[in-house]
Amino acid sequence: AVRFAAKEAVMKALGTGIKGVGWREIEVLSNRNGKPLVYLHGGAQQKARGLGLGELAISLSHSRDYAIASVIGGSNEGCDHK
Repeated sequence: AVRFAAKEAVMKALGTGIKGVGWREIEVLSNRNGKPLVYLHGGAQQKARGLGLGELAISLSHSRDYAIASVIGGSNEGCDHK
C-alpha cells in the first residue's frame, strides 16, 4: 500500500493527478540503506522536466492499517552554489 501511496504522491507533485501519467512510468525503489528513491520514465519524466524539477524527495511511512507518502519536487534554478 505504501508504494501505491508513493506513486499517487508523485503524480500529485507533478500536478497531473492520478490520470495524468501512467502508473508504470513511476518507480519507487529503495537504495541499499533503505532510502526510497523516485525514478521517472516516459510522460512522467517529460512532465517533471517541463516543470523544471530535478530530484523528487520522498518520505514513506506505514502501519498495519495506514500508509502515507510525501513528495517534494525541487529545482536547482535560482540557487546560489557558493
